[in-house]
Amino acid sequence: MESTRGWSAAVAAVCTVLLAIALLSGRGAERTLGAATAVVLFGVAWVIFGRRGWSSRSAARTFVVGTIVLAGVATSFIPTMAIIQTIGFPLVWVLAASVKSALVANVAFALSVGVGFLVSNGTSPGSLTEAGLTVAVSLGFSLAMGLWISRIATLSEERLALVEQLTAAQQQLDALGREAGAVAERERLARELHDTIAQDLTALVMLSQRARRELTPGTDAARAETLRLLEDTARSTLAETRALVAVHAKVELPEGGILSALGRLAENFGRESGVDAALEVEGTLPRLPRDAEVVLLRCAQEGLANVRKHAGASRVRLRIWAEAHEVRLQVRDDGRGFDPARASGGFGLSGMRDRLALAQGTLAVDSSDAGTTLTVILPIGVRA
Repeated sequence: MESTRGWSAAVAAVCTVLLAIALLSGRGAERTLGAATAVVLFGVAWVIFGRRGWSSRSAARTFVVGTIVLAGVATSFIPTMAIIQTIGFPLVWVLAASVKSALVANVAFALSVGVGFLVSNGTSPGSLTEAGLTVAVSLGFSLAMGLWISRIATLSEERLALVEQLTAAQQQLDALGREAGAVAERERLARELHDTIAQDLTALVMLSQRARRELTPGTDAARAETLRLLEDTARSTLAETRALVAVHAKVELPEGGILSALGRLAENFGRESGVDAALEVEGTLPRLPRDAEVVLLRCAQEGLANVRKHAGASRVRLRIWAEAHEVRLQVRDDGRGFDPARASGGFGLSGMRDRLALAQGTLAVDSSDAGTTLTVILPIGVRA
């Protein structure tokens, strides 16, 4: 309960009651003035220091010390001023820096009130008994309530931390679920492309070849050129379709792991595109989780797909190595560069960044007229 408005109302109410008791006590002008002055100073201390106690440790300490002293002073003039304990003990608990400091402050507060009783009533056996009982009962009740409330507050903080952890875990599970759904949909589309469009394009290439073979000598050269263009276009579209299928199909890593998969990917890319493609491995690569290998392979596939579509390159290299607690993969070509800061209408780079974000990885893009380098940085041991 750190709302100063509520505490201010409680302090004002207690001070009002104490002033009324002092004025009606009939203890004489000197004692009444002394008790009333202590109560007023307690209220002033709250306004100046107490309200800032939650944001300033020095203000809290000043107020607690002042409250302990003023409670003893007020009680020494009029014993009934011990009612100040009703607000003093709770404030000491909530403004203390720790449970240990709260215990020490509570004991000091109770002893101050006890001394005030003895100053006011004397040190007769009856007064000693009354002061001892008052201190013991007040202190015991304060410690019991304070420790109980502190325990409840600690449990509440622990439960809040657990709720925050569960919320973060749920958000991560939701993100992984969305990614899993997107992956499943991409795999389904890849199967559809392979079973429909790719097969139709293959048939179109074969029909174009057949038509060209059936042309008789002397046939119109324009028709022969049209058939050749039709075949070339069909072949080019078939190659892009197969690239899309390769990027989005279900990943089946070979026995050799990521290195074998990347080597085969570079070999197939070079054979299908006519581009000089190869894999370069630096140093010894540590054993990677399968999820990390899948992320790396997908990024390599997407990078090569971009090279096929846009770069017009004659040479491309896949390069992989490990550094400290991360693995890096580069796709480097010598084709046409582009401005990385310029928005693109495609989804290649953004898709790679989204995939890497789920695995706490990053993508760096460096492009110029001399070519483009995509660098994938993936922490080792992070699940995708």
